[in-house]
Amino acid sequence: MTTSAAPVAPPRARAGAARIAGPVPLAGTRPRWAAPALGGLLIATAVLYLVGLAASGTANSFYAAAVQAGSKSWEAWFFGSLDSSNFITVDKPPASLWIMGLSARVFGFSSWSLLAPQALMGVATVALVYGTVRRSLVRLGAGVSRGAGLLAGAVLAATPAAALMFRFDNPDALLTLLMTLGAYAVVRALPKASRRWLALAGVALGFAFLTKMLQGLLVLPAFGLVYLVAARATLPKRLVHLAVAAVAVVVSSGWWVLAVALWPASARPYIGGSTNNTVLDLVFGYNGLARIFGGAGNGGRTAQGTSGGSFGGATGLQRLFSSEMGLEISWLLPAALLALVLGLAVAGRRRPRTDGPRAALLLWGGWLVVTGLVFSYMSGTVHPYYTVALAPAIAGLVGTGGALLWTHRASWLGRAGLAALVAVSGGWAFVLLAETPGWLPWLRWVLLTGALAAAAAMLLAPLVRGVAGRRLLAGAVVAGMLFGLGGSLAESVATASVAHQGSIPTVGVVSIGGSTGPGFGGGTRPAGTMGGTPPTGSRPSGSAGSAPSGAVPGSAATGVGSAPSGAAGRSATTSAALTTLLKAAGTRWSAAVDGSQTAATLELSSGTAVMAIGGWSSDPTPTLAQFEAAVTAGEVHYYLVSGQGGGGAGGQGGSTSSAILAWVKAHYTAATVGGSTVYDLTKASS
Repeated sequence: MTTSAAPVAPPRARAGAARIAGPVPLAGTRPRWAAPALGGLLIATAVLYLVGLAASGTANSFYAAAVQAGSKSWEAWFFGSLDSSNFITVDKPPASLWIMGLSARVFGFSSWSLLAPQALMGVATVALVYGTVRRSLVRLGAGVSRGAGLLAGAVLAATPAAALMFRFDNPDALLTLLMTLGAYAVVRALPKASRRWLALAGVALGFAFLTKMLQGLLVLPAFGLVYLVAARATLPKRLVHLAVAAVAVVVSSGWWVLAVALWPASARPYIGGSTNNTVLDLVFGYNGLARIFGGAGNGGRTAQGTSGGSFGGATGLQRLFSSEMGLEISWLLPAALLALVLGLAVAGRRRPRTDGPRAALLLWGGWLVVTGLVFSYMSGTVHPYYTVALAPAIAGLVGTGGALLWTHRASWLGRAGLAALVAVSGGWAFVLLAETPGWLPWLRWVLLTGALAAAAAMLLAPLVRGVAGRRLLAGAVVAGMLFGLGGSLAESVATASVAHQGSIPTVGVVSIGGSTGPGFGGGTRPAGTMGGTPPTGSRPSGSAGSAPSGAVPGSAATGVGSAPSGAAGRSATTSAALTTLLKAAGTRWSAAVDGSQTAATLELSSGTAVMAIGGWSSDPTPTLAQFEAAVTAGEVHYYLVSGQGGGGAGGQGGSTSSAILAWVKAHYTAATVGGSTVYDLTKASS
């Protein structure tokens, strides 16, 4: 005869814990609200990123022209050529252009086919952040893990840099998606030490390299460290898996580099941004060491033709918190750093090596620290919108750290930590919103007051007994999240409400011509009001990169002249007469002109291929002999005189543009078409 064992009673909780904590749901139980909440988050993200998308037109004309070229020529699509006749590529690898180019081929080239894929990448990135955080926190219970995932996804969606770049045609949208996919694959690999998932992470980073080169590999140290520390396998097995993943990175990134190297140089476009027509020079020079250390990197050209110039402000830890960078990314950055520290404190040293929440903190924290330090101390060219690459890490830390503190809400450290996250978020939003005097001036006070009140309620909740105390704490946490996220969300909505064009887009209410977005009140953000004196690279009123096509001061006189010095990224104007002339050219290149930015404008308006002499940054192509040969072969119909090229190509550095211009003037007669100086290269002068 057997007797049933008496049920084992759970350990008796402390009185404070009984009043506040409540029951913890089983890990395998999915709350009914989880799926509708996730669907609502993704729909809201899609609305934020898609509504009014066409207002930005072709956004960055440099990349838009390459997408247009790829929609006409598969060779241009593969190499990322600026023009459909494959004279020169853009100064980045082509992965992001592949996505937009395929969209343009299927739906026809338009603003929507150009930008909608970017917005959908944003929705996918939010979903991946949710999934990554949820899977890493399964031991905390289904409700907590899913709630943390929703919080992290909301933080990402409401980050101004994300609202800017997922509505724009720069490569950063795909870069952020691929790095987040890599993080998701690493988290999937940890529980069963899956080499396949880890290899997928390597493939994701390989294609991130093909999107923006070395920036895509900045998360590699964090991913490798997390797997080495937390995977459920012996150390030798973990090392073997990391070696397999490294091979995956090399293969997935190197196949295109190898294909370009093996392709005869005479049968492909010049690799824009390089000094010797090779991808490796671009990797370690212009897009590599020159970006980090300034100057010319490995002996190649200075990034974007500047001498250690930076659009991100002075180097140092303050860079991410000040000027335009601060407005784009720092709203929840203090909270994320605090969540990392407090999360590690409450995670507990007694947890096993493979603990999921602690591994998640290491993953997101390593991502944020390494990438953040690189951005902070880069001496070469760095643009504020690069910071979108930090958004998933910030979101992951806020979600993960917040969840760990919530599960320890019975302790003073847990409650104080939650209160601190809310208070610091509301306080920093109060500081950042001071950058927009005249724009919703009441908002900063509402957010500060609400955040402080919510934080105080969290600390005082243990004084209220029973169900009322638990409800007070839960309500305070929810209110604190809303107030803490309110500033970032408001800036993101303002960013999405206005159009953005040019090569250096900015966030907030400043739009084309410095106007404000609809429904957000009057006033525009002044130049760099944070911290008093604006640092180098802070935007002026009517910031560069926000003028519409045809709005460049003085450009009407030249018709094709690119923006004058100090107006980097503004679009040029093209007269109707000049557009008609180029459409009727009937040659391989309708025209040749100094600089990729001007060539891109002409291509978008005329739909023809234009030879960009000197590329974006004084590339040494074509030589005078090559240009003469192209003219003799009847491949170029017109030569157009313009101002400086898109990256300062007008005869600087190794460019032969000055020699070409002198040769054209000596052999052909100038005419004026729509205010532009034009040379017909099919009719030599006597």
